[in-house]
Amino acid sequence: MKPTLSTMRPLIYKNASRFWPVIKQEAVLVTAFLCAALSMFFVPPSAAYLDYIDFKVLALLFCLMIVVAGVQNCGLFDVLAQKLLSGRKQIRRLCLLLVMMPFFSSMLITNDVALITFVPFAIVVLTMIDRLHYLIYIVTLQTLAANLGSMATPVGNPQNLYLYSRFHISISGFFSATLPYTLISLVVLVIGILFINKEKIEVQFTTRQTIKNTKQLIILAVLFLLCLLSVFHLVHYGIVLAIVLLAMLLFAQDLFRRADYSLLLTFVFFFICAGNIGNIPQLQQLLAGVMERSTFVSSLLASQLISNVPAAVLLSGFTDHWRQLLIGTNIGGLGTLVASLASLISFKLYLKTPNARPFRYLRVFTQANAAGLLVLVTAAWIWGHLS
Repeated sequence: MKPTLSTMRPLIYKNASRFWPVIKQEAVLVTAFLCAALSMFFVPPSAAYLDYIDFKVLALLFCLMIVVAGVQNCGLFDVLAQKLLSGRKQIRRLCLLLVMMPFFSSMLITNDVALITFVPFAIVVLTMIDRLHYLIYIVTLQTLAANLGSMATPVGNPQNLYLYSRFHISISGFFSATLPYTLISLVVLVIGILFINKEKIEVQFTTRQTIKNTKQLIILAVLFLLCLLSVFHLVHYGIVLAIVLLAMLLFAQDLFRRADYSLLLTFVFFFICAGNIGNIPQLQQLLAGVMERSTFVSSLLASQLISNVPAAVLLSGFTDHWRQLLIGTNIGGLGTLVASLASLISFKLYLKTPNARPFRYLRVFTQANAAGLLVLVTAAWIWGHLS
């Protein structure tokens, strides 16, 4: 019997339902794959594809992921956070600490790792002191803090690392572009905390956190320093990758599972897509024309639709205005829930809490992001970065 659409429909629905959770969880990766696959119809695969891929960015991202995961496993973040939060404090001051930890830590451990570390901690602390009515507001501010704090350094988020390497930006040039916006963001976050009451509470932890493996922590600290030296062009990334791989094989093989391979693959697919687009004359002219009008606005709007990391990769081949692209994709991390992949992490963590209210979260999140965008875009306009 020849199969028909009606007989095949149940099988199609069954297979679609099986893969839908994976597609939904890795929506950006799937989008990147589809974009790369579509671009291959116009530029057939060849050895030239290897020239599209920035292996330095991929290697350093991989190294930073597993090193930071190792530091997290050693319990250093838990120990530091517990020391900061223990004792009698004002609820406002406690919330300030909960927000400032992802703000400053994201400068070194990336925005997504900062949120993975400190959002669950905030949930635990606010549950312990019976102040869950602050949870949505604090998690929203933590998300803003991680996205905004991470713009300060080349290793704060993936798009910074990529653009820093792609345009060979000097460290002084990078900081001169990002630090003014980082300082404004800090002021805005502190103002946001002022809406919380001054009531006093006492935080006591039933168990005292300790460093689980001091020897491993020292090794990881050295590896992290090597990663930073490579970011600043002082050590070749191939040497760093070899040392990190050897160290992990000898001391912590389990950390290989902690790397975000989907993010690395997302970068590979967007490298291919961006490279192919650069070889399609009509699209090249279109994107170049749009970017020429306003690199900042183009990168900010693109971030709202495909998130700021893919936007940075895709648009970097069509402009020499690295400063506007850097600022646009960083500020572009505010706005929609998909503008920064780190924002999705916070949302998923919040949804796991009892009696989660997703629509209220999205309303507060959208309002806070809109306020942040208004302030930072106004600053960009004043400083003439909207071009």
